[in-house]
Amino acid sequence: MKRRDFLKTTTPLITLPLVIGGLPIHAIGRTRVLDTLWRVLSTTDRVLVLIQLNGGNDGINTVIPLDQLSAYYRVREHVALPESSLLPITNSAALHPAMTEIQRMYNEGMVTIIQGVAYPNTNLSHFRSTDIWMTASDYNEYLKTGWMGRYLNTLFPNYPSGYPNASTPDPPAIQIGAIMALALHGSHASMGLALQDPETFYNIVNGVEGTAGGQTPDTRPGRELAYLRQVELQSQQYSACIKAAADRAQNRASYPSNNTLADQLRIVARLIAGGLQTRVYLVSINGFDTHAAQVEEGNTTQGIHATLLGRLSSAVYAFFDDLRQHGLQDRVIAMTFSEFGRRVASNASYGTDHGTAAPMFVFGTQVIPGIRGTNPSLTELDANGNLLMQYDFRQVYTSILAQWFGVDRDLLRTVMLRDFPTIPIIQTGTTSATETTLVGGTNLEIFPNPTPCGQRAKITFRLTGPAEVEITLHDETGRSFSRMSLGYLDAGHQECFLPPVELPGVVFCTVRAGNQFFRGQLVVE
Repeated sequence: MKRRDFLKTTTPLITLPLVIGGLPIHAIGRTRVLDTLWRVLSTTDRVLVLIQLNGGNDGINTVIPLDQLSAYYRVREHVALPESSLLPITNSAALHPAMTEIQRMYNEGMVTIIQGVAYPNTNLSHFRSTDIWMTASDYNEYLKTGWMGRYLNTLFPNYPSGYPNASTPDPPAIQIGAIMALALHGSHASMGLALQDPETFYNIVNGVEGTAGGQTPDTRPGRELAYLRQVELQSQQYSACIKAAADRAQNRASYPSNNTLADQLRIVARLIAGGLQTRVYLVSINGFDTHAAQVEEGNTTQGIHATLLGRLSSAVYAFFDDLRQHGLQDRVIAMTFSEFGRRVASNASYGTDHGTAAPMFVFGTQVIPGIRGTNPSLTELDANGNLLMQYDFRQVYTSILAQWFGVDRDLLRTVMLRDFPTIPIIQTGTTSATETTLVGGTNLEIFPNPTPCGQRAKITFRLTGPAEVEITLHDETGRSFSRMSLGYLDAGHQECFLPPVELPGVVFCTVRAGNQFFRGQLVVE
């Protein structure tokens, strides 16, 4: 339900005044008010951008373990970075010297790093391991649907049949790429639209004919091919809404040149700013299969890996700067993933070979900043000399679905195929963007109730899982007058005291905890 629909349904109901977002609303009673309010809050405008690092990123040279430098220089003699060049982010970890913008974002509280991400029995084939990451399957399980496609299928049932329509005119997902990634495949089809490259996007925006797949020769076969491409472009059902969104906004940040990832993220930012309601975008950057020339001989701060990480860093920074200038930074997070990491030891070709665990990055103003897990040990390795896993990548997916999109436990099990523990990644109580699939509406226990003016009342509630918890108090007009964060709490019984209220009346108390919420009324005498 959108706000305008909420107004239409509640305007004829006149008894008690309530204000939501500065607009006067009327409802039959307090219970009806709260029920309708939570229906409004179930509409989400949150966006997830997936950034694929194709080839298998070397996590050890991305997040360098400062507490193991002796081992680092011993086993990575051909690719180790000089200590003086590293970009410290904690006392025990530093970033690659090419990642200056991401270091700045980290210092601004906009980066979460999850260490040691992999899956049991890691497959070191690019194709097979990519499929596993895309589908969220076990190493010996073969699936035809993707983890995000399964989730989007629950929001857009029977897609693509009946879509687009008046209420959902925009594609559920957009990928900048020739073919939709397996991660976005639903039960019937891919859950969205693939733009072959940035040129295709600008052809749509500018109404250029005959170039849907690039320039064609001025020959009879070329003209026939151009015609077929034009038919394909015109047949894209979502072209009109993409053009409309792009026409409504322009990029405000300065993006780096000669950077394919920046070119893709520039498009994503423009579409988000233009009001496109697409929930998921997938972009990618190639070249991370650095068996040779990962670094330059004689200067390890330069080379293929430095170029790639520099492009990642500058592109992500420009993207979030663009969102900030549009006032949209709280609505969007971005997450990196790669099919595997690299081996601990370097090879004689100034590169690294296929390995197992590597860090994942989550960017945005709504992340819980910092590092999850510990620096991977460079000496305690598996039987093949690879890093040990700390987190299953499906834990990260589960955490994003639960904490960013508010997916409840039962639906998580359906999407992720079984239960996975979550990791604290998202500040679920602090963003202005609303969550979806809120669980329960469970009543709070408040004692004493009524409470004398100026005295504190105690509330109790039970969390079904760990979550960031925030308490908000509203008066009878719907105005929020007090907000209190309890931080990240474990599952189980919880109790705390509310701040004292100095004026008599009815106070509405709401506790938001991940995808759970609790509410109650306190009478102050």
